[in-house]
Amino acid sequence: MMNSIFTSTAKLAVLMIAMLGSSITLAEIAVIVHPANDSSLQADDIAKLYLGKSKKFSNGQSAIALDRGEGTELRVKFLESTVGKDESQMKSYWSRLIFTGKGIPPKVVETDAEVKELVSRNPDTIGYIDAGAVDDTVKVVATF
Repeated sequence: MMNSIFTSTAKLAVLMIAMLGSSITLAEIAVIVHPANDSSLQADDIAKLYLGKSKKFSNGQSAIALDRGEGTELRVKFLESTVGKDESQMKSYWSRLIFTGKGIPPKVVETDAEVKELVSRNPDTIGYIDAGAVDDTVKVVATF
């Protein structure tokens, strides 16, 4: 009897862990801009903005990229999906640009709420957040 209860509890625990893990890995990243921003962005355009190779949206409007803090799952996934680099490669990339005076890395913002707030107030900004945090104050231009 006791062994049966333990087995059922263990199975339930494994199922809950599997469900939690699948929800974490299925989370999408939404790249967001101000709702009035009418530029069209492809994945390559987004990568260029985050690599400092472009400083404007396709409509000619200035672009200010917002990044997330190092070590966050969202940032790791975003970098792999958009620029094809891991965090250490990205840090090295930006160190070279800073040292040579050829670039300034994107501003780091810590939370989805902060990114949404900055993007919703400034039409020149672009950021990325968990897709579940999107609301009508921002416009989604891509998901990963």
